[in-house]
Amino acid sequence: MTHVVGGSNESFDNLLRRFNKKVQQDGILSEIRRREFFEKPSIKRKRKEAAKRRKTARALAR
Repeated sequence: MTHVVGGSNESFDNLLRRFNKKVQQDGILSEIRRREFFEKPSIKRKRKEAAKRRKTARALAR
């Protein structure tokens, strides 16, 4: 669960902005979207392989 502690003189807008940023970094919304519908094992495998290819391509580009 994402948790953000507000400072003594921090506005609600700043607190909300920090919370949204933390949720984005933790990947909570993308995880919810991914689990929204059933994903067949073959599609899951293809998605993981594509992610692995992208990761290795980025590493080689550096």
